[in-house]
Amino acid sequence: MQGWKRRVAYVSLYEGIAIALTATVLAMLGHAPMHSLVASVGASLLAVTWNLIFNTMFEAWERRQAVKGRSVRRRIAHAIGFEGGLVVSMVPFFAWWLEVSLWQAFVMDLGFIVFFLVYTFIFSWAFDRVFGLPASAMPEPAAAQ
Repeated sequence: MQGWKRRVAYVSLYEGIAIALTATVLAMLGHAPMHSLVASVGASLLAVTWNLIFNTMFEAWERRQAVKGRSVRRRIAHAIGFEGGLVVSMVPFFAWWLEVSLWQAFVMDLGFIVFFLVYTFIFSWAFDRVFGLPASAMPEPAAAQ
């Protein structure tokens, strides 16, 4: 699976699982279940937008690399880049929606950041194992002699 079909499948699976996990954690932290669900869906919409932008940029960068494939180092860079970009939008959103200070939202988000760094790494690896690597990460065929 390649291109937009791959991206839609990736984002749909990733965010569906993320909404369920985030809503559960927020409810466990004492927020009303419906309020937690709405916060999770809002966070997911922010994340989907960032996911499409970031993965498009990452794959464009990846296509230009001499070494193909997705090493552990490249997967770590991908996870850190993705999560770092989310902080910029997620902390103000959580502060506003959950009616907490930016500092409280940031501290709360730190837990999510650590969890989602690991989740992103594992999910991406599993997704690639099930659906194969994207074209941008596949080695080029050897030239015919």
